[in-house]
Amino acid sequence: MPVAHPQLQPFFSYLQFEKRYSQHTIISYQTDLTSFFDYLAVQYGDVAVRDISHLYIRSWLASLKDEGLAAKSINRKISSLRSYFKYALKTGEVTQSPMGKIIAPKSEKRLPQFVADKDMATLLTHVEFGTDWKGLTEKLLIQLFYHTGMRLSEVIGLKESGVNVQGSALKVLGKGSKERIIPISNELLQEIKSYMQAKREIRGLENGTVLLVSEKGAPLAARQVYTVVKKYLSLVTTIEKRSPHILRHTFATHLTNNGADLNAVKELLGHSSLAATQVYTHNSIEKLRNVYNKAHPKA
Repeated sequence: MPVAHPQLQPFFSYLQFEKRYSQHTIISYQTDLTSFFDYLAVQYGDVAVRDISHLYIRSWLASLKDEGLAAKSINRKISSLRSYFKYALKTGEVTQSPMGKIIAPKSEKRLPQFVADKDMATLLTHVEFGTDWKGLTEKLLIQLFYHTGMRLSEVIGLKESGVNVQGSALKVLGKGSKERIIPISNELLQEIKSYMQAKREIRGLENGTVLLVSEKGAPLAARQVYTVVKKYLSLVTTIEKRSPHILRHTFATHLTNNGADLNAVKELLGHSSLAATQVYTHNSIEKLRNVYNKAHPKA
């Protein structure tokens, strides 16, 4: 994406080369910050970064609210501005961040949706995936999401060299190019080994870089993965969202519901802070509340 405001380019380069953020994340920052500086130019003319006050920012946020933008989306834009002015403070472009007087709107907390245990059991034990290459790939794709809680980009980018057969674990490259190790069951390990062997025998592919490949031997595309996951989840559940991320939520929720330590779940998911993981405890509390309401005579 071309940068309309040259003063932003050093920040984007910083995100790319020093912070090593993904292209998707950088585009989000570009979208948010370009939107703000566009508004600034139209409403107030050519304003230097050092002269941007909290009043300009409040005015922009008010306009976004008037347009009907949700609190969650506004908070993301506030977060982008905070990061930018933190960088500007670090480089000496400003002496004080105008974000100190900006209060983020409260967003409605929504519990992450997940697939019920029995529905996942049905999918993994009773649904037929097919014995051709397409079926083998789709089956392993679903298993990887549910057994590991990996993000879509992590599953697509998982390399054969990241499969530790002796240690029964996967080395995953997550957000910010951070590596983490995810232990896997012997069942999943055997599935992965069978798939890699089939790549050699059926597809005639040598030891490649990525684990999952299409019938043409190419890495899977994100849209293709979305379609596969939606197709199979639609067979076993009626929940509204049926995406790869729902399987990540399902992985985390099933772990916490069965007593897994929250810090361990945080490490498995690759979250940078425990706050992001704590949302899954709400599903556990909701489950306990349902049990209480059904079983307690005074409920």
